[in-house]
Amino acid sequence: MMNIRPYQSAYFQKVLALFDLNTPQYFAESEKADLEEYLQQKREDYFVVEENGEFIGAGGINYDPDRAVISWDFIHPEWQGKGIGRRLMDFRLAYIRSQKQYEKVIVRTSQLASGYYEKMGFNLLEVKKDFWAEGFDLYFMEQTISAGSY
Repeated sequence: MMNIRPYQSAYFQKVLALFDLNTPQYFAESEKADLEEYLQQKREDYFVVEENGEFIGAGGINYDPDRAVISWDFIHPEWQGKGIGRRLMDFRLAYIRSQKQYEKVIVRTSQLASGYYEKMGFNLLEVKKDFWAEGFDLYFMEQTISAGSY
């Protein structure tokens, strides 16, 4: 049974292991230090996905004054394409909508995952070449949410 729960510091190594499983397909190795810093110092709302006690995904939300920011998403490669990412995104968008103060949600991703976010309703606003690392461009994407939409 799949369970989405809030991140705890005890999950640190398991989340890093998920990151490693998605490197270099979706992330540059150099981004791992950024993830570590995020989990230890910059994380606001972060969630893990478990299936029968196995960590199969993770993803977070941070907040700017006028918008929510989807952050550090990844799904275990063996579980990709099975709707886990959509369920995690739906969970977070519902969480954001419940706060009733945000109408815009952004994600800063790469060209390697931009198609997933496009399917989730995000629109591309800007591209910056080699932003994350060489060959990992920034794709700045946004969607407007309201009660009952996504």
